[in-house]
Amino acid sequence: MANLSPTLGPLIFLTGSQAMATLSHTLPSASALPILQPKTFTSNSIKCCENQRETVKLSNNGLAAFPEKNALRSSASATVRPPRPRRIILVRHGQSEGNLDETAYTRIADPKIALTEKGMAEAEECGLEIREMIERDKIENWKVYFYVSPYRRTLETLKGLARGFERTRIAGMREEPRLREQDFGNFQDREKMRHEKAIRMLYGRFFYRFPNGESAADVYDRITGFRETLRSDIDIGRFQPPGDRNPGMNLVIVSHGLTLRVFLMRWYKWTVEQFEQLNNLGNGKIIVMEQGYGGRYSLLVHHSEEELRDFGLSDDMLMDQEWQKIARPGELNYDCPMMNSFFTHFADEACKT
Repeated sequence: MANLSPTLGPLIFLTGSQAMATLSHTLPSASALPILQPKTFTSNSIKCCENQRETVKLSNNGLAAFPEKNALRSSASATVRPPRPRRIILVRHGQSEGNLDETAYTRIADPKIALTEKGMAEAEECGLEIREMIERDKIENWKVYFYVSPYRRTLETLKGLARGFERTRIAGMREEPRLREQDFGNFQDREKMRHEKAIRMLYGRFFYRFPNGESAADVYDRITGFRETLRSDIDIGRFQPPGDRNPGMNLVIVSHGLTLRVFLMRWYKWTVEQFEQLNNLGNGKIIVMEQGYGGRYSLLVHHSEEELRDFGLSDDMLMDQEWQKIARPGELNYDCPMMNSFFTHFADEACKT
């Protein structure tokens, strides 16, 4: 019986003996088979695909989810990079329950310490101050983007200061755990903590590690990771909508006193000695890193020399900030003032000549 197929024609079903007989008449003998020579393969003859670059380009292999990869792959051909944010504004949280009463740390976990009423007022005032500063630029389409520590007092500070901005002015926000407060341990014993802080002053504020907690050096390590994330965000223009080239972007980092000082230390490559002479920011206060003439961020664009001296900057640090005002990203300060203050034998060489 035959089944008809529109493409293959009639299909004939044979019994096993009939099939073997048919094959014996159709297959050539072994002597008639051609002798195949083994093919030699080289590294050039083995290819995954004919055009690997084109295949990756067409497949968009994971790049849509990771814009950093797109930026790295296209950096060679990119002609214009996204504009850098005009400012990086560092904000210390408003007055907290712990600032008002140190015993709060004995019964409330540090991440859950809230702002006081005064602290909320300080946060709102800080937001208005930031807005007034930005509006003086006379840039129409300015925006702000926030990074914030996940602690309650910093989140409440951000909510307070953000009241000074409409939704259209806020480009976005990110909760960043690496911006958290220095870890002093879990629930704190008031008298023991006072004793530990006194020992820290003898040992050194940067390297002393609190029992079950962190040293400022530990904070430095995690802030280094955050700084690299921040620089990547700046380089790829993460704050900018696709196709937008807004030069009026301002970054606001809401964090804690020591964490912000360590951030500045890491950004400007200050020494341990220079860090230890810095003073803490007041609650709800800001310090502004603003673009200078060459595109780098300097503290001396917004702040006066007197303000920075009050914060703890030395002559060497102020001289470097003057250089930051005119330098371009990627340049090195070959006349770094620290060279002369650290290597004291230069003075002896000058006398001999």
